[in-house]
Amino acid sequence: MPGLRQTMAEPVGFVDDPITALDATRAVESVLEQVLDAGLRRAREADPVFARDVAGRVAAFVRRGGRRLRAGFTWCGWRAAGGSGDATAVLHTAAAVELVQACALIHDDLMDGSPLRRGAPAMHVDLARMHREARMSGPPESFAAAAAVLAGDLALAWADDLLTETALGSPYGLRLCGEWRAMRGEMVAGQYRDIHAHAAGASRVEEALSIATLKSALYTVERPLALGASLAAADERTLEALRSAGRCAGLAFQLRDDLLGAFGEPALTGKPVGEDLRTGKLTYLLAVALELAEAAGDAEATRVLAPGAASRPDATVEGMRAALERTGAPAVVETKIASLAAASLRHFEATGADTGVRREFAALVERAAGVTPGRDGEAA
Repeated sequence: MPGLRQTMAEPVGFVDDPITALDATRAVESVLEQVLDAGLRRAREADPVFARDVAGRVAAFVRRGGRRLRAGFTWCGWRAAGGSGDATAVLHTAAAVELVQACALIHDDLMDGSPLRRGAPAMHVDLARMHREARMSGPPESFAAAAAVLAGDLALAWADDLLTETALGSPYGLRLCGEWRAMRGEMVAGQYRDIHAHAAGASRVEEALSIATLKSALYTVERPLALGASLAAADERTLEALRSAGRCAGLAFQLRDDLLGAFGEPALTGKPVGEDLRTGKLTYLLAVALELAEAAGDAEATRVLAPGAASRPDATVEGMRAALERTGAPAVVETKIASLAAASLRHFEATGADTGVRREFAALVERAAGVTPGRDGEAA
């Protein structure tokens, strides 16, 4: 693949002395800047209008950040498996995971009709605004939906380019590609299960957990840990412990996101609150509430919380919040989050990682799950 190195990020390697996950996350920002600059150069060479309207928006979206949790977990997986020395491959892999995250969010917002992301208009909303301001012909929403699909595809293409370059330069490239391939397939499957459940009016707890696992838990924590570990030639025992730790932490992350989606503050979350309730999306929180309402014979809560495809007005959303609280579902979800976070730490300890790496992993789990993980709690 001649010339690929010139189009992607330059090496970063710098770890004769161990650095922290926070240091690694900052270094990933530097890698992302290089990748985005190179991607924008290629886009301008291909077509200036595409570069301005699509590539420029993708780069700006990635630069708006997020918490870079996936980059931190990629680093922790590498360190837990004994990774040391030149960090270039793991930092580039972590940056590729963050680009996949951009793809997932752009497409997810479009499919869910979400207006806000990372404190700014979602990609499809911004593209519809551009269409109207330029007085282009045709429906702005149709144009914006098509262009947002392309924007997400471009983020994925940049991610794949970076991962391919990393794999070609690593003795563990085949293992890295195997984890990457699995992660992408799981993301698509999870997104489909999400829209399928919505269309089918699904309400079971088991289905909500399956969707949360496929759509979020695997690519948020489990696969990033395994991607990092694959670059350190992790043995099967270590990989198994990391997968278990990652699945528990990833589910805790998604369940916290469910709670924030219903009760959080937009100024803190950077996205609308109540949208999942408004659209009747199946979440673990909603499924637990329905189960509790039915068990208690609360016909009103069962009626208000019933899944449906129609968008609901603000008054109904407020009624749904009240019903959720009346059933006690938020407290049940909080308990589940704490249990998952605790189980995640126990699984991670089984890797034999040193105390410093375990401490960094625990800090990442705390950020992801919004709870300080204890040592007790029931394993998932």
